[in-house]
Amino acid sequence: MFDNDKIDLHMHTTVSDGTDTPEQILEKVKLEGITIFAVTDHDDIKGCRRIMDLLGGDDPKFITGVEFNSRDKNGKYHILGYGYDPEAPSIIGLVNTGHGFRMNKVVKRIEYLKEKFGFDFPPEEIEALMALDNPGKPHIANLMVKYGYAKSKEDGIDNYLNTLKLKAEYLDPETVIKGIKEAGGIPVLAHPSYGSGDDLIIGDELTGRIERLKTYGLEGVEAFYSGFTDVLRDEVLSIAERENLYVTAGSDYHGKNKMVLLGDNGLDEYQKVPESMVRFIERCMGLMSLYQ
Repeated sequence: MFDNDKIDLHMHTTVSDGTDTPEQILEKVKLEGITIFAVTDHDDIKGCRRIMDLLGGDDPKFITGVEFNSRDKNGKYHILGYGYDPEAPSIIGLVNTGHGFRMNKVVKRIEYLKEKFGFDFPPEEIEALMALDNPGKPHIANLMVKYGYAKSKEDGIDNYLNTLKLKAEYLDPETVIKGIKEAGGIPVLAHPSYGSGDDLIIGDELTGRIERLKTYGLEGVEAFYSGFTDVLRDEVLSIAERENLYVTAGSDYHGKNKMVLLGDNGLDEYQKVPESMVRFIERCMGLMSLYQ
C-alpha cells in the first residue's frame, strides 16, 4: 500500500521560512505528482489552515503538520507534529509560545546589527518584517542584502547574524510532545541524525536521544530525509524497528531559501514504503477525516 504514491511530509511556506505561499505550495505539490503531503511550518499552523480551505476532492491527500524547535539539558531537537486538530487549545498554545520566542529573537538581532555593525533599516522595513507570520534569520539576511550590508543571504547569516549568541528560549521536548498528543496528533523527531548546526548524532547517542524522547510520548522518526546518506537512513530505520516507532519521509523544502527539491527524501529509491510508514499514513488519514 502507498508504494505508487509520492510522499513528502516536511515542507515550509511563507508562513515560516519558506518562499512559496501555501497556495503556491499546493500547486507545486500537484505539479510534482506528490500524492500525500504535509506542510510543517516552524511554530505556526496558519499555512495548514489555508491549505485545508483550498483542497478539493481531486487534490493530493493532506496531513496537518508543524515543526517546533525544542531544547533541554541534553540537546536541541526539531519535533514534528502530524494529524493534529488545528483548533485544539494545546497546539494553539504551543504555536503562540514558539512564536513569542521567535519574535523576541528578531528584535534582539535587529538591535545587535545596529549596535555592532551600524546596520540601520527604515522603520517601514522593520514594521513589515515584524508583520510577517514567523520572521527568522533568512528574512533579516535578505533585508541586509537589499540595503547593501551583505553580499548574499548566506553572507548575512554566517558572518553577521551568527556572531550573536542569544540566550536560548525554547520549548522543552516533553512539553512539545505532550501538546501535540493532546491535540490528537502524532509527534515525530525530524532528521534525528542532525542536532545543532553541523552536529552529527549517531550510535549510542542517537539511540539514547530517541529512547529518552519516547518516554515523553514520541511516536515516530523521520527516517527518509533529503540530507541523509543511506547509512544514516538505515540506522534510523533500525532504531525505529527496534523501538516500534513510525517512520516518515520529508524533503525539508524551503523554496529558494534552501537547495532542496520537493519530494527529495530518498523514499523513491527505497522500492517499497515501509510498513511503519503505511501505518503512520493510515492513522493520519483517519485523524484528518475528523477535521475536514
